[in-house]
Amino acid sequence: MADTAPEAWLTIIGIGEDGPDGLSAASRAALARAELVMGPARHLSLLPAITCPATEWPVPFADGITLLMQHRGQRVVMLASGDPFWFGAGSSVTRQLDPGEWVAIPAPSTFTLAAARLGWPLQDVACLGLHAAPLERLKPHLASGQRIVALLRDGEAVGALADYLTGQGFGPSVLHVMEALGGPRERVRRVTAEALTFTDIAHPVAVGIDCVGHGDGLPQAAGRPDHWFASDGQLTKRPVRALTLSALAPCVGELLWDIGAGSGSIGIEWLLAHPANRACAMEADPVRADRARANAAALGVDRLQVVIGRAPDTLPPGLVPDAVFIGGGLSEALLDALWARLPAGTRLVANAVTLESEALLARWHGQKGGSLLRIELADAAPLGNRHGWRARYPVVQWSVTL
Repeated sequence: MADTAPEAWLTIIGIGEDGPDGLSAASRAALARAELVMGPARHLSLLPAITCPATEWPVPFADGITLLMQHRGQRVVMLASGDPFWFGAGSSVTRQLDPGEWVAIPAPSTFTLAAARLGWPLQDVACLGLHAAPLERLKPHLASGQRIVALLRDGEAVGALADYLTGQGFGPSVLHVMEALGGPRERVRRVTAEALTFTDIAHPVAVGIDCVGHGDGLPQAAGRPDHWFASDGQLTKRPVRALTLSALAPCVGELLWDIGAGSGSIGIEWLLAHPANRACAMEADPVRADRARANAAALGVDRLQVVIGRAPDTLPPGLVPDAVFIGGGLSEALLDALWARLPAGTRLVANAVTLESEALLARWHGQKGGSLLRIELADAAPLGNRHGWRARYPVVQWSVTL
């Protein structure tokens, strides 16, 4: 920090609800020499008297970045909540700048203050920023005994949170409703989600959730039960899906193309493997594409990108995937297009059910190598007053690294 500070024109200061009382000596020095201060109205109101001009950060947020860049080279202070780089505005600004152009002086984050009030070990707590995100992102974290701290937009959102938890079967969960942590208006109240009645909840607000209940927890292993995915029957069934995810082998931060996505189950499970993973689902049927979006949102991975169209005509421009799954639309033209487009090292997995598709995969396996797997499954089914095995259609799976 000492090396870059002399060159930095922008200082990002984390400010808490205690206002000037919580400012460090470095923050006070930066404000004293500033030629302009930018920040939300609430943060500006918390500052001590300043002699330079102050500008309220506009809405939408991106407009503020444009305005900030117009003052590039001046001594500018940007105000943000707590730690600007934990669900804060810091990275949205600094990605526009060179490393030597800025310096940050963080304050304790809301998560840190919440853990200090509740006595929770923060490393074991799911910390979520839901002030601009759907409540469904809680879904992968909901299980009895788990703890979550969520930042919320306002008091009305706390009521919506309580309703969501109750609807998911976690109504007995204890909510620690924490307002204006660290400041003179701080207030912490406790109530179960199903019993929440008070509405006088002030912004800024965070909620600690002690999960209790008998709702369905989302399994963490690949091959979730089929009932988690709404479908019209176009669904990679659970055992085959587990084998397919194993073959795709998702690693942290990787991008998947899910071609012929159907219900979106493969792309969704890829995203559930790690919060940094990305997936683009391609589906020719608009109704199925909408269903894939809805499934992703319900399971907390609304970041699934869905493209309506038929591959290879709709292969995303500019995106280079780490892995590709072909669950529908398999053809010679598609494989030719993928081999022409994708770089060496890309993993490809294709599933086939028809004899024609099997023959295609067998031929490409002979030319390109990889592994060919025949998956034959049978389910126990009534046979008179006893039971017998009812075979499913076999699936041929080709896995190859380009």
